[in-house]
Amino acid sequence: MTIEEMRQKKQELGYSYEQIAELANLPLSTVQKVFGGITKSPRYDTLKALEQVFDVFSTKMIAEPSIPYGSPKKQGEYTVEDYMNTPEDMRLELIDGVIYDMATPTIIHQIIGFELCKVIRDYIQKKKGNCIPIVSPVSVQLDCDDKTILEPDVVVVCDRDKFKNGIIFGAPDFVVEVLSPSTRKKDLTIKHFKYMNAGVREYWIIDPVKKNIVVYDFETLDLPEIYTFEHKVPVKIFNGECLVDFKEIFEYIEFLY
Repeated sequence: MTIEEMRQKKQELGYSYEQIAELANLPLSTVQKVFGGITKSPRYDTLKALEQVFDVFSTKMIAEPSIPYGSPKKQGEYTVEDYMNTPEDMRLELIDGVIYDMATPTIIHQIIGFELCKVIRDYIQKKKGNCIPIVSPVSVQLDCDDKTILEPDVVVVCDRDKFKNGIIFGAPDFVVEVLSPSTRKKDLTIKHFKYMNAGVREYWIIDPVKKNIVVYDFETLDLPEIYTFEHKVPVKIFNGECLVDFKEIFEYIEFLY
């Protein structure tokens, strides 16, 4: 993949230099120099690291186990039926026919999702709105096909007709993923791309370690906005009227750090 092709991918996916540097495990200054054209001939290992970031469909970059039960099928061939037939105590996601095992979330992870959902629910009730906020586990048949079922950490669905047979059929309006070591690259790359193309209006990526929130407003196609745990973050699908006070949430869970 050429540098120009990577620039195009960067624009399509809305990645910031900071995200690319983190995913490629490269210094931020190196990434900025390569994409800015200052470094004319990047080192081979630098190019390979950057190339891997933009190979969003490569299952090799996701450090998660393969499907943990016996099956004659290969990765890429699994369907919603296979997903539904797995034992209830197993947490899995199905993305374009590929099964990913999901680790048990941490307490910090769970509390952040719950507190965020609670703030949004209180706002909707106050406004007497129709949107439904849900915290994981919840199954989302994102593309309305038989190849993808995701389990976002928090979703908001404003079209109640999308609730079918115990799952959400189609794109939620609002999606949040709280990063964990086992899902980090998947949330930042593959799932980001899937949400953007399926019609999700707004996508938040919350990093409990770095204490920041990356907000993608897919309706405006603007660059992502980055907030910290010191900010009140506006929910854009509600015209910014709903504010999530992450300072308050962090004060509540700080003892767990």
